[in-house]
Amino acid sequence: PPPPPPAAAPQKRADGRVIATPYAKKLAKDLGVDLSSIAGSGPAGRITASDVETAKSGGGAPALVASAPAPAAAAAAAPSSGPPAPKAAEAAPAATTVSQLRGTTVPFSAMQSAVSKNMVESLKVPEFRVAYTITTDKLDALSKKLKPKGVTMTALLAKAAGVALTKHPLLFAACTGDASGITYADNINVAVAVSMPDGGLITPVLKNADTTDIYQLSRNWADLVKRARGKQLAPDEYSSGNFFISNMGMFGAEAFDAILPPGSAAILAVAASKPTVTVDAGGRIGVERQMKVNLTCDHRIVYGTDAANFMLELKAVIENPDQLTSA
Repeated sequence: PPPPPPAAAPQKRADGRVIATPYAKKLAKDLGVDLSSIAGSGPAGRITASDVETAKSGGGAPALVASAPAPAAAAAAAPSSGPPAPKAAEAAPAATTVSQLRGTTVPFSAMQSAVSKNMVESLKVPEFRVAYTITTDKLDALSKKLKPKGVTMTALLAKAAGVALTKHPLLFAACTGDASGITYADNINVAVAVSMPDGGLITPVLKNADTTDIYQLSRNWADLVKRARGKQLAPDEYSSGNFFISNMGMFGAEAFDAILPPGSAAILAVAASKPTVTVDAGGRIGVERQMKVNLTCDHRIVYGTDAANFMLELKAVIENPDQLTSA
């Protein structure tokens, strides 16, 4: 059978218009890349985030190419006799191995550069941390019951945080830019960290996590993650969070601290839920599933008692999670 046709090279639109995805526009603005100098690899010449990253990372903008000749013209240009010369096969790109990376320096992608800048910026904020252990037997049972209906543990955790936050407005507020006051948010928007396949991470936002029902919240999350990994989120879908969650439970992490994103009051680090031997007030020994959660806070606006009271509220919600399905 004939080999598959090669992928179309990026082309600039014939009408001269510059069309780009929302995320590509945001990246181009952040990185100082002129969109008019880039040929888009997306449908109808649309510029994608990958095109912007390529232009910024030293690979230059994708080359602009002329339209392919019409079939009749191509046939006329071919020799009138003799078999056509065989076309050299294009070598498939080889996967990078660990040994190939040793001793090399690889520049950051645009996403990694943005994360790096934010992490350095976070060092300017005075932080403190509070840790709690939460029993998850009932939450795990609820998750198992609702999983066939498309409900995810991430949505349950975001919903639990949203419900707990309703009584603690400081935890989803922000210190003003001049550090002279507190800006309180109108809505509870929970952002959850998602790792990107090509490096870096992004924080899709589950808006109104306290009032959105758990089924819709799960549908929203599935859609956000899919589009995040395809670099198709609009800026408002990853930059409007006012409370953050970093969940490493799926990797078996026993405990960890999360770095506070600039402009936020708190981020919750969620570790794995594991069977743990416990002793109750009556001295009886049992086994419960427990997880450790660590809260990192901006000490300019959140104090120790504020953080502790929120964590006690979150603990109560997670250990008695029936209310997560009532709203």
